[in-house]
Amino acid sequence: MALLEAKNITKQFGGLVAVNDVTLTIEPGSIISVIGPNGAGKTTFFNVLTGIYKPDRGKIIFDGHPLVNLRPDQITARGICRTFQNIRLFHNMTVLENVLVGMHSRIRAPFWSIILRTPGMKHEEREAIERARHLLAFVNLDNKRDELAKNLPYGDQRRLEIARALGANPKMILLDEPTAGMNPHETASATKIIQNLRDDLGVTVVLIEHDMRVVMSISERISVIDYGTKIAEGGPEEIRANPHVIEAYLGKGAAESSKSAAPSHPPDPPAEVGRPDPELRSQ
Repeated sequence: MALLEAKNITKQFGGLVAVNDVTLTIEPGSIISVIGPNGAGKTTFFNVLTGIYKPDRGKIIFDGHPLVNLRPDQITARGICRTFQNIRLFHNMTVLENVLVGMHSRIRAPFWSIILRTPGMKHEEREAIERARHLLAFVNLDNKRDELAKNLPYGDQRRLEIARALGANPKMILLDEPTAGMNPHETASATKIIQNLRDDLGVTVVLIEHDMRVVMSISERISVIDYGTKIAEGGPEEIRANPHVIEAYLGKGAAESSKSAAPSHPPDPPAEVGRPDPELRSQ
């Protein structure tokens, strides 16, 4: 059974259709990428899946349960967590404290036991700290657990976001541009962590990513969105050679050239450039 089924999702901002009748099925234990030019509607689609926006049409089924009309915190409790395109850490909290904040949806201690500092609450707190340290070690940040988040290098902040999302013990994690702004060494490290999310922790991964080398190297399936509409879906080689994808990134002329040349290994689409984000255009 599919872990997530998003069927015929549509989201409008006034007269602008940011996501248009998009359907996506995600199997458990997979790594899926959602790509497309800037402004294609990818982040809007993530926002719908995580309850930040309510879809105008369509339904979302996760692990057998409907998600539409649930709040973001309720969706997190069901097992979907995410990172954001723009880093959203608690900058004046330590690295360890940021991960502990991510665990709030899994804390079982009642409010009164926290106030009274009961033995049960203290035990749960020790378990939470131990798990947080384990997650920091997973993203290679355990030696920086006492530093303020704002003092971390950019690549470390990106990895801390992943650790914080893992604090909620998700079944599926949505990564919005996890390697954006990273240098090649940081990108390689982040790519390995993304693979390990599935291979070592058993977490299903869905990512929006600009770096096509990352996308093509780790994705089992790729969905391509352009102007809010899904124009292609398939494995990396299928997407690399798809003329609709080439046209979306490079223009009609490039797509026609690729057909006539029929190279055995067509070039990867470039990093996303061009049109503004649909949400910004709608404001």
